[in-house]
Amino acid sequence: MPSNSSKASSTSKAKTKAAPASRVEQARAAAQSAVDVPVGAVLEVSDRVAELVEPFSGRTAARKQLKTYGTQLRRSVKRSERRGATARRKATTEARKTRTRLERQARERRERVEQRVRQAADRLPVLG
Repeated sequence: MPSNSSKASSTSKAKTKAAPASRVEQARAAAQSAVDVPVGAVLEVSDRVAELVEPFSGRTAARKQLKTYGTQLRRSVKRSERRGATARRKATTEARKTRTRLERQARERRERVEQRVRQAADRLPVLG
């Protein structure tokens, strides 16, 4: 029987390590997390700022980086222009197809109505 109680106590110790058992430990874990998140965010921002500033460390490097940014911007604008032109052409083509389809349907309906009116007029007795 003593061996069973030692198993139970070792199991409860394993649970304690996996998840905080007491409210004090839970509060401590929450406080650590509340501090760790902003500190980690500051370190991330610091790394990103360092990456941004590094290319501008010298005059030549700065010119080269600005030239690269200009090239990227021009390419991005050209890409956007091409996408816009493609979208405009597609929309225009779709509108033209829709207009043609609607005009054809209207013409067919008008012709059917005119045909029915002529047939109805032919069936009417002539007065006079």
